[in-house]
Amino acid sequence: MRNIVLIGFMGTGKSTVGKRLALSLAWDFVDTDLEVGEITSLSVSEIFRRYGETRFRSEERLVVQRLSQQEQLVIATGGGTVLNSRNWEALAQNGIIIALHASMEAILSRIGHKNDRPLLKGTREAIEKLWSERQVCYAQADFTVDTSDKNIDEVVGEILARLERMKKNGFSDVAKD
Repeated sequence: MRNIVLIGFMGTGKSTVGKRLALSLAWDFVDTDLEVGEITSLSVSEIFRRYGETRFRSEERLVVQRLSQQEQLVIATGGGTVLNSRNWEALAQNGIIIALHASMEAILSRIGHKNDRPLLKGTREAIEKLWSERQVCYAQADFTVDTSDKNIDEVVGEILARLERMKKNGFSDVAKD
C-alpha cells in the first residue's frame, strides 16, 4: 500500500494523529519537520532564525523527495510543505493525501500559547490570513477530516474507515470533500 500523507495547518493534529494512525497500521511514522531537524541538527525555529524560510524549504524539499520514494509510511507534513507544487506531486505520486482541518479557534486553543512556531509569531489577524490562504491548497487532498471537535481516536477511526472504503473500491473512489 502507498504512503499516507497528512497535510493541514499548524495545530490540526497531523503529528499526534499520524503517530496513532501509524501504530494502528503497523507502519512507520515520519514528521517532515523532525526529519529536517535530524538532517540539519537544528530545530525548525532555529533554521528560520539563522537562515530563513528559504533554507528551511530547501531542506524540507530534500526530505519530501526521499520519503516519497518509500512505502508504508504515515507522513506528517509541515503546514507549508504542500504549498510547493513539486512537494505535492512527489507525495501524491506514492501516497494518499489526507487534509486535517480545524477551526481557527481550535488551532489557537491548541497552539496559541506555544512560541516554537516561526510562522505564528504575528497577530491573530496575520495567522488567520495565513490559515485562510492555505485552505485552497489543502482542499485538493484526497479527503479531509475535521479535527476541531474530535479526539485522536475519533479522527484515526474516521481515517481508517475512509481508507477501508477506498481499498474496497481499488482506490478509485477517492471523493473530494
